[in-house]
Amino acid sequence: MKTRVLIVDDSATMRALLTRLLSQAPDLEVIGTAADARQARVMIREMNPDVVTLDIEMPGMNGLDFLDKIMRLRPMPVVIVSGVTQQGCDVTVRALELGAVDCYAKPDGAISNFLDHDGGALAAMVSSAARVRRWRGMSADMTAGGAVPLRNAALRAVAGTGPVAPGIDSIGTSVTTDVRFAGASATTDALCIVIGASTGGVEALHHILPSFPENCPPTVIVQHISAAFAPAMAQRLDAKCAAKVQLVEPGLPLRPGHIYIAPGNDRHAIIGRSGQLSVNMVPGDPVSGHRPSVDRLFESAAQRLGPAAVGILLTGMGQDGAKGLLAMRQAGARTIAQDQASSTVYGMPRAAASLGAAMKILPLPHIAGTALGMAGW
Repeated sequence: MKTRVLIVDDSATMRALLTRLLSQAPDLEVIGTAADARQARVMIREMNPDVVTLDIEMPGMNGLDFLDKIMRLRPMPVVIVSGVTQQGCDVTVRALELGAVDCYAKPDGAISNFLDHDGGALAAMVSSAARVRRWRGMSADMTAGGAVPLRNAALRAVAGTGPVAPGIDSIGTSVTTDVRFAGASATTDALCIVIGASTGGVEALHHILPSFPENCPPTVIVQHISAAFAPAMAQRLDAKCAAKVQLVEPGLPLRPGHIYIAPGNDRHAIIGRSGQLSVNMVPGDPVSGHRPSVDRLFESAAQRLGPAAVGILLTGMGQDGAKGLLAMRQAGARTIAQDQASSTVYGMPRAAASLGAAMKILPLPHIAGTALGMAGW
C-alpha cells in the first residue's frame, strides 16, 4: 500500500514541483495539495493522509501555529519544507521541537537547481516519516525545563545509580545478557555525558537538556540534522538551558557547564584525552550510514573515558549508536536507551536494547534525572 501524502505550500509552483518529486517514488501517492492552513485542515479531516509536507511561511495561520495544532489535536508525521535562510533555519528547528519528523532544505535558485539537488532525498524523507509514531506524553515538569538539583540524594536514589544487574533495565524488561562488562563503579563520577539521536531527537533534546544544571558534566551530542540547521538548533537550546550550548569546534576543551553539538558536516565528533579532555572533528567515511556518527562518538568515549562516562541513545531510525553504546557499557560506562513508548522512531534504541547495550531503558521524562544521577551530579 502506498503512503498517502498531502502537500501544504502557499506557492502553486512549489506545490507542483513537490508533487512531481514525490510522485516519482513508487511507494508514495500525492492525494492532494493545499495552499493554506484552512484548506489543509479540511483536507486532513476528509482525506486522512499518512504524511503531511508543510511550508512554514503561509498566509493566514503560519506553518508553526498550524503544526502546533496538528501535534496537539491530531498528531501525525509532518515533514517541514523550508528555505535555508537564518530565519528559515530558526523556525525549522522550532518546528522540530514541536514534533515535526524531519526538515527538508529548499535549495536556493532556479527550479532546475531544486530538481538537480534533490536526487530522491525528499521522497526518502517522506517514506521514512510514514513509519513514525507520534508520542505526546511529555510531563509538565519536563516541559517547564526545571534544573535538577546537584548531588540530590533523593534524585540519585530514584535514578538508581547503584549496581544494575546486566540484562535488566529499570522497568524490569529483559534484554540480551551475553556481553562482558568492565567493573563500573556506582561511585565513579562521569567526566562526560555523550548523547546520540536521530529522527525525533531535536524534540527529545528540547525536553532533556533544560533539566541539566548550570555546572553539569561536559556533554557532547551527535544529532542527525542538516548542517544548515545545526547552528539554529544550538542557539535555540542555548536560550533554553542553564548550561552553555554551542557547536563543536576542532580541539575544543570540554568544560563543565557546557553542552557541545556536532555540526552536521562531513566530519566525525570524537572525544580526545591528551592532557585534557577535548572534542575533535575528524575526517572519515560515514559510519553506520552517517557522518557525524553516533557510533564514532560513543566508541571514542569508551576508549578515552572507560567507566567515567554516561552514554544516552535517543529516538532515531536505523542502528547508529547501538554498537558504540555496547562498547561503552563493556568499558564500564553507564548507559541509557530511550524506551519504545516515548520514541518517535524506535530504531536506534531498539538496536541497542537487542545488543544488551543499555543498563536502563527509560521513558523520555526520566532520562535527564537518571543520567545526572549516574554521572554523580
